[in-house]
Amino acid sequence: MDNDHLQVAIEAARAGAHELMSRWDNRVVQEKGPKDLVTDADLASQAAIRGILEKAYPDYAFVGEEEGENEPPESVAQGHPDAPPCWVVDPLDGTINYVHRLQSFAVSIGLYANGKMRLGVIYDPTRDEWFTAIDGQGAHCNGRVMKSSDCTALDESLLACSFRAGVTADSPEVSRFVSVLEACRSLRRLGSCALNMCYVADGRLDGYWATNVCAWDSAAGTVIAREAGATLSGYNAEPFDDWNPKFCVSSTTELHQKLLSHLAESNTSP
Repeated sequence: MDNDHLQVAIEAARAGAHELMSRWDNRVVQEKGPKDLVTDADLASQAAIRGILEKAYPDYAFVGEEEGENEPPESVAQGHPDAPPCWVVDPLDGTINYVHRLQSFAVSIGLYANGKMRLGVIYDPTRDEWFTAIDGQGAHCNGRVMKSSDCTALDESLLACSFRAGVTADSPEVSRFVSVLEACRSLRRLGSCALNMCYVADGRLDGYWATNVCAWDSAAGTVIAREAGATLSGYNAEPFDDWNPKFCVSSTTELHQKLLSHLAESNTSP
């Protein structure tokens, strides 16, 4: 991936964010499922993003959260050597926050090629913060180089996690949350997977885990966190799967192992 791809992704993210902010006070909300919302802003943002990406790279595949475009082509998912690069887009990550006019939402655009996410652009329009990364070229926030924190102790860490929509009290997710809450310094549920990964990349959070997000939620953040020096794996310590992202990301290898161990213990707790 090169700077041309990055600039096109930035242009597309800016167009998507414009659609979001122009509807900030007049959004139309619908329910996709129990406690799972979609707005006219999500749809308009994705249409604007897709139009720019496809004009620049008409032969690339496209995966987006909305309008039934949720699955990558089989050749992409299976890593065929002749598969086209694939844009992976979340036009509004943090819809519930957006609907309630709460900060912590973003536009997220990732680019998958040759078996790996290679480029990430995440834009927070409420803070005018651009998080960007190209594989092998580092991660940046508004041009400033980002680096994950040096935290190694679980009891000194500030962490975040994500729950699925409609989570119930008896869910393993809640058990993991409580278990880690007791062990870390503090734990947040901020509502945006994309921004959580950026905050780990920038040292604002020390770690984050999610077991019920989708590929478009994590795609761009994967590259940004990795390029900032964070450690990323499946939350059960298996290799990270771009298309089935049940994962943990931590600022340091030492903290990562401690968090993974604690998550594993909470999985087996009565």
